[in-house]
Amino acid sequence: MTTTTNLLGMLAPADRDRLLAIATEVSFPAGARIFEESSTADRFWIIHTGTVTLDVHVAGRLRPATVDSIGRGELLGWSWLIPPHTWQLGAEAQSPVRALEFDAAAVRTLCEEDPRLGQALTRGVAEVVGRRLQSTRTRLLDLYGPGSAGRWPA
Repeated sequence: MTTTTNLLGMLAPADRDRLLAIATEVSFPAGARIFEESSTADRFWIIHTGTVTLDVHVAGRLRPATVDSIGRGELLGWSWLIPPHTWQLGAEAQSPVRALEFDAAAVRTLCEEDPRLGQALTRGVAEVVGRRLQSTRTRLLDLYGPGSAGRWPA
């Protein structure tokens, strides 16, 4: 699991309150596909409870390969912020998940109306993306580095 990066905790209280005002509580049962790689990224979530795996399609495999997992307090989804707003990975609830859901268009509008909020949110998302890339790099080194089996796990 990645190091916890609480996006809401990175924001000033007033900014956090503005985002929370447009959030909706949602839940996903274990095994639910939350989004698919290459589909439209029109929302994002902050995980309250449960675990979500992030995955990528690999040619020749029946199921996507898991590249990371996230849990409590973490951001699920960043592709909503960057055009063309298409998911770069897929996501599946590993266990029952409760989360706050945010409509991406509404959040982007808030960011356009308040550039300070937009900058803070963009900086927070960039930190999440950076940590996830580092985690994926470490996982790939574990899989393909010296002494590894040199293949994706089943």
